[in-house]
Amino acid sequence: MYDKGNIIKKTCKNTMFEFFKNFNKEKPLILPFERQVKLWQKASRKMGWGIKKIEFDKIIGPAGLSAKDETDGFIGSILCYGFGDDGSTHSDAVLSGKLAWDYVIQKWDVKVWQCQYIDFDKPDNIRLWPKAPKRPKGFYTVKFKPGNHKTDKTSARFRKMPGNSTGPGPEGIQLLTITHPHFADLMNQRQMPFMTFSDYDVAPHGFYDFYDAVQMFCSQDTLGLGIGNIDRNYPLFAISEIRF
Repeated sequence: MYDKGNIIKKTCKNTMFEFFKNFNKEKPLILPFERQVKLWQKASRKMGWGIKKIEFDKIIGPAGLSAKDETDGFIGSILCYGFGDDGSTHSDAVLSGKLAWDYVIQKWDVKVWQCQYIDFDKPDNIRLWPKAPKRPKGFYTVKFKPGNHKTDKTSARFRKMPGNSTGPGPEGIQLLTITHPHFADLMNQRQMPFMTFSDYDVAPHGFYDFYDAVQMFCSQDTLGLGIGNIDRNYPLFAISEIRF
């Protein structure tokens, strides 16, 4: 699993993400919204992102899940943030994912692996899938569904499915690195499937030849950022979904 990539951090003092290690029904998988806000404040302060207090003050809590959301497998709402500008009044989805990944590399005491074919600084290497919804600037919430890895669904098939869901892009990276890092521990313990973020397009060899999606996993106490072909099914990876 670790070929064609680099171990960015080789030491880890503690077991990966002890928080919520003994998850059960009394400990909700999705953290309370107030806790998510505090985790964003912590990340912004540590990384010097400069998210202003007035932005935090204006955050409005999410509406609850509808009966349809729950039937469709959504488990709660997550708080996300759109950084930068894509030139069309929306945020830069690639930058929003890159900054979240940088947070893990720079501030977390964990072992991290990154596929050599992901370069957030090259627009011919990674982008938001052109048919994906544009991401707003600043704080926003989405409903999240981890997905089921015991299916033959591929990213390509998922992208063609009707409905009002889409794949995570920066939301997935922010989920695992900022607001819900305990998900990685659950992956590590095989209590949760690894995740595919279908709204990211990756051209592993550049030149705008996009045919992969971003994947994240945690195995052997290593948090990994990788890629997978959109036409292939990966047994350990679920196609995660978000709903605006």
